Amino acid sequence: MDVTAIIDSLNDAQREAVSAPTRSMLVLAGAGSGKTRVLVHRIAWLIKIEHISPHNILAVTFTNKAAKEMRSRVEDLLNISARSMWIGTFHGLAHRLLRQHNKEAKLPDTFQVIDSDDQLRLIKRLMKAMNIDDNRWPPKQVVWYINAQKDEGIRAKHIQETGDLYQQQLLVIYRTYEDLCQRSGLVDFAELLLRAHETLRDNAELLAFYRARFKHVHVDEFQDTNTVQYAWLRLLTEGQDNLFVVGDDDQSIYGWRGAKIENMFNFQQHYPNHLLIRLEQNYRSTGNILKASNALIACNDGRMGKELRTDGGDGDLISLYSAFNEQDEAYFVVERIRKWVAEGNLRSDIAILYRSNAQSRQFEEKLMATGTPYRVYGGLRFFDRMEIKNALAYLFLMLHKDNDSAFERIINTPTRGVGAKTLDDIRQLARSKQISLWQAMIELLKAGHFTPRAENALKGFVQLINSLGEQAEDQELYEQVKYAIEKSGLIEFHKKEKGDKGEARVENLEELVNAARQFEFDEDNEENFSELDLFLAHAALESGDAQADDFEDCVQLMTLHSAKGLEFPLVFMVGLEEGLFPSQQSVDDIARLEEERRLCYVGMTRAMKLLYISYAESRRLYGKENHPRPSRFLKEIPAEQMQEIRLRASVSKPVSTNTKAKVILGTSGRYQLGQRVRHEKFGEGVVLQVDGEGSQERVQINFANVGMKWLMLSYAKLEVV
Repeated sequence: MDVTAIIDSLNDAQREAVSAPTRSMLVLAGAGSGKTRVLVHRIAWLIKIEHISPHNILAVTFTNKAAKEMRSRVEDLLNISARSMWIGTFHGLAHRLLRQHNKEAKLPDTFQVIDSDDQLRLIKRLMKAMNIDDNRWPPKQVVWYINAQKDEGIRAKHIQETGDLYQQQLLVIYRTYEDLCQRSGLVDFAELLLRAHETLRDNAELLAFYRARFKHVHVDEFQDTNTVQYAWLRLLTEGQDNLFVVGDDDQSIYGWRGAKIENMFNFQQHYPNHLLIRLEQNYRSTGNILKASNALIACNDGRMGKELRTDGGDGDLISLYSAFNEQDEAYFVVERIRKWVAEGNLRSDIAILYRSNAQSRQFEEKLMATGTPYRVYGGLRFFDRMEIKNALAYLFLMLHKDNDSAFERIINTPTRGVGAKTLDDIRQLARSKQISLWQAMIELLKAGHFTPRAENALKGFVQLINSLGEQAEDQELYEQVKYAIEKSGLIEFHKKEKGDKGEARVENLEELVNAARQFEFDEDNEENFSELDLFLAHAALESGDAQADDFEDCVQLMTLHSAKGLEFPLVFMVGLEEGLFPSQQSVDDIARLEEERRLCYVGMTRAMKLLYISYAESRRLYGKENHPRPSRFLKEIPAEQMQEIRLRASVSKPVSTNTKAKVILGTSGRYQLGQRVRHEKFGEGVVLQVDGEGSQERVQINFANVGMKWLMLSYAKLEVV
């Protein structure tokens, strides 16, 4: 492969980044500017032109989906296997490091990764044993506290005791949790990153080895790194001047979960010899969408500076709709969707983006009412489903009997007659002797501690788990999974559930067998672990991934945070009101307000062709009716890029001083939205919605005396006031 084959398809800025001399580099990549393309072509350049061995390449990103895509694109471009490179997520690569060096990491060779659900369950059990009030110290809040400390690289021993009782109790739980995990060989997601960092930091020879191996380190979505992730990268690259990062400070929207936008600025100090390249050529959106987005984000201070542009045309103006309420807003959106589909376009090209999950209900109702297929993006993923987690727990326990999380999950699933008293006795012995629940159960069985009924149930459980392990020795991976599912009784257990839910669970268990059959086992893996061990680790890591499944042709509903990295020809951004977007918590905090503005920027730049923005003059949310002001972000979008759509003859005062904004007038059915009408029985009211056609046409009216009513127009005999 020659030089032209690698860089011919790139624009000037992309070509400069790909072919630059070896040194640390910050590629400031705007939305839709081809950042992953640049990173992949940079790797190809190093291997084919600079003759760097694939063995010396490390590339890291945030999701399994992104890592898989990166690996696939590298292989397609180079026509070689990417196995000798380390390409993966931060969590995946940290797991790989700890597997290979568990002794240096002070972990048993059978350590197990626990996902967020297992971590929460463990915290609940721990707090119960410590007699801690879970109303005052909610377990989810405790999990957040522990993970936040780890993300900052802070162990319990590093935290100073204070006079604050609440904080002191959190610290005590953190210490106890750390001790329990260490004894049990359990590693949560935050621990993966922290332990990997500590292992490299505290083992000079190991650190020297990996510095020598990874001569070129690449990072995608650098703006999303947290403190410990950046510390991990700095350790590997200190003195090497070989860190190549791609990111966008304008798309840093995860501060609430530990991401540090400061890392973008600190990079320039820590790597003073770096090269800064801006990717500003956008290949996604129309000119009007980009001009509006640029103007909005320019209101943030302290940016690194970048302005998106396109060689395409300006396209349509952004459409702004002022709704009476959230129902009117949803009605408007769904009607526009129906029109789009009627013109021969795909539903899957449409996204409805909102700030809060609570906003989705109105849109779901309207979509269902019109028979429009939809999917709420980010619902339960495959490895998060209850039946799958139960099956995986059986597989975990047959391999590693000291896994307390797996034991807790399946000791009585399916129900086998193990009561609460029996479980409490097992837990108490495990705590007092600091042994696993499995070991405690065996000791109590030998001592004849249990009632005959409980003893028979537990002996049957022991026999089942032992037989699963024995049978697995000569089976293929998918056969092991299939055998465990069948013998555990999970199939029959879920068949007993009523309705479609039980059937769906059985189908999911069958799909788990297919997943095991299709699992790609790396024959050259350096860990020397069994296929089942690696499959279970894969499942645990997948369950922590924030990406949703692919889906059929249907409208996609999602939060603005979930939309990052995606693109759609038609986008609806709804609920742009003060207190909702920006959120109430951010309006008095400059840093949080700027992150909200970045989130708005991300939402706008998801749109490829058409962008609709809406707000409601009245909104019932969280059980309260509010009359919010339009979002300040609307005033920051130039009037020249917007057109107001009005479905009524009279509207409230304009959203902003953008008096040049074009106005599109329209009507809905025989009555205009906002029109005052009189009914013989109910009195005067205001038209909120019109639905249906012909004899089925109906209208929703908010009557002053009796509230909201749906009336069939063919019978209502309404009089216009």
